[in-house]
Amino acid sequence: MKVVILAGGLGTRISEESHLKPKPMIEIGEKPILWHIMKEYSHYGFNEFIICLGYKQHVVKEYFADYYLYSSDVTFDLVENSCQIHNNHSEPWKVTLVDTGLNTMTGGRLKRVRNYIGDETFMMTYGDGVSDVDIQSLLEFHKAHGNIGTITAISVDQRFGVLDIGSDDRVHTFAEKDEKDSSVVNGGYMVFEPKVFDYIEGDKTVFEKETLAQLAGMGELSAYKHKGFWQCMDTQREKQKLEDLWASGKAPWKVWE
Repeated sequence: MKVVILAGGLGTRISEESHLKPKPMIEIGEKPILWHIMKEYSHYGFNEFIICLGYKQHVVKEYFADYYLYSSDVTFDLVENSCQIHNNHSEPWKVTLVDTGLNTMTGGRLKRVRNYIGDETFMMTYGDGVSDVDIQSLLEFHKAHGNIGTITAISVDQRFGVLDIGSDDRVHTFAEKDEKDSSVVNGGYMVFEPKVFDYIEGDKTVFEKETLAQLAGMGELSAYKHKGFWQCMDTQREKQKLEDLWASGKAPWKVWE
């Protein structure tokens, strides 16, 4: 099953670093947060990724093109113009990097990679947050409920799209944030059926405001409630929090060995 990661935004709220690189490439423990997200999915056996790029897309492409340089010892023979890789710690990943446009909205980015997804169930998340979500359990939950989409519901101080979840685990409404709200929110880590593309018009479609809201209104959006760790990286303070957790050796999202 393929995993789509949205990694094309400008990252303006963490501009201290995002003016040099896209936010998913900002490092936690000397590894891009994008790498951390992919490692979690890989732990559960999901190793095929489609990454939706936009802002400074070349940085992400160069990282994967030279991945062995970041994960191995290398000997360069300048006379022979050759390269020998030592202790190659490669990942079992297949990574498709797609330029989905600089100003394309989230729904538009997803629609632009439709041909790479094909006609199958797929996963989707954002390239700026980590969690200890049990992804296999999430997938089983999605299959059991039989809706077009499933999102992971997180209880945090309100900053993102607010969910109204019924006793049947269906999302009854999906609303944009309001300063007075403190509720259950969309934490990413989503699963969708290919029919979701019927509810994305084009590049200007904001997935959260339009597509998810429409699915919720139709009773076609389920909420997988996660009560464990979840943290986005929107600000320098949040980045430092993740750095401190990683340095402590007790990062909750590090479910891999």
